[in-house]
Amino acid sequence: MSPAEEERSLPLPERWPRASKFALSACAAAVAELVTFPLDLTKTRLQIQGEAAVRRDGAAAGAALPYRGMLRTAAGIAREEGVRKLWQGATPAVYRHIVYTGVRMVTYEHLRDSVLGRVEGESFPLWKAVLGGMSAGAIGQFFASPTDLVKVQMQMEGKRKLEGKPLRFRGVHHAFLKILSEGGVRGLWAGWVPNVQRAALVNMGDLTTYDSVKHFLLLNTTLVDNSVTHSVSSACSGLVAAVLGTPADVVKTRVMNQPRDKQGRGLLYKSSMDCLIQTVQGEGFMSLYKGFIPTWMRMAPWSLVFWLTYEQIRRMCGVTSF
Repeated sequence: MSPAEEERSLPLPERWPRASKFALSACAAAVAELVTFPLDLTKTRLQIQGEAAVRRDGAAAGAALPYRGMLRTAAGIAREEGVRKLWQGATPAVYRHIVYTGVRMVTYEHLRDSVLGRVEGESFPLWKAVLGGMSAGAIGQFFASPTDLVKVQMQMEGKRKLEGKPLRFRGVHHAFLKILSEGGVRGLWAGWVPNVQRAALVNMGDLTTYDSVKHFLLLNTTLVDNSVTHSVSSACSGLVAAVLGTPADVVKTRVMNQPRDKQGRGLLYKSSMDCLIQTVQGEGFMSLYKGFIPTWMRMAPWSLVFWLTYEQIRRMCGVTSF
C-alpha cells in the first residue's frame, strides 16, 4: 500500500486532527449554548440596566424600572415578551461559539502540546497553562467578535420593543448587513477590545482551570479520566471563569450595545477604559459584577455540559482525551 493510500485509510481524526477537534468542540459548544442561553440573555439585561451614562444623557431606558434579580428578570422577559424571547439572539450565539470555541480549543491544544511543551503524564506549570489559556481565548474571540456583537444587540431587541422604540433588525443576517452598512467592516468589530480582554480572562479561568484541575486530580488522586473527574474540573473552571470574566463582560456588553454615530463611533463611551471609569464612578465598583449570579449559574452548567459532551465526543470518535 502506497503512503497516499495508507493516509486515506486512516480515520478522519488522524488524517485531519485539528479540523476534527475544531468540529467536535464546535458541536459540544452548540449543545451547551442552547441549553444555557436563557441565562445569558438574563445576564445581558441585568448588565445593561441602570447605566450611569444612559441616565446622564436622559435616555428613556434610564427611567425604566430595573429588573431585580435573575429569576425576576427571566420571569419578566417570559411574561412581557414571551417564553420564546428567552432564546432571542440564540442563532448568532451558536454561530459565535462555532467560531470562538473551535478556534480557542484548537489553539490551546496546539500551544500546550507543541509550543509550551507539555509532556503526557507529567505536571504542567501553571504559568504555561495561564499563558496558553489567555492566548487561545483572545485569538478565538477576535475572530468571533462580529457574531458576539450581533448576539448582544439582538438580545436587547425585546426591551426596545417594550420601550416603544423601533426594532433595529429583522433577523441575524439583516443585523450583520445593517451593522456592516452603517459602520463598515470595522463596525463589525465594535467593542472587540473589551471582548478580547474578557475572553482572555474567561479562558484563564475556563481552559486553564479545567486543564490544571483535571490533570492534578489524575496525577495526585485515585480518580481516573472519567465523567466524575470531568465534572469536578468543569465546576471549578466555571466558578473561576465567572469571577475573572464578569467585570470585563459588563464593559463589553455596554460598549457593544451603546448607540453609534454614522461613522460607527460610540455615543456613550470612547473606549473600554472610559466605560470602566464611568461605570465605577457612576454606579460603584460592585456594578462591575452586575449579572454575576446568572453569569456564574450559566457558566457552571455551560462548562459542565460542554466538557462532558466534548470529552465523550472525543472518546467516541477515537480522539485522545483533552
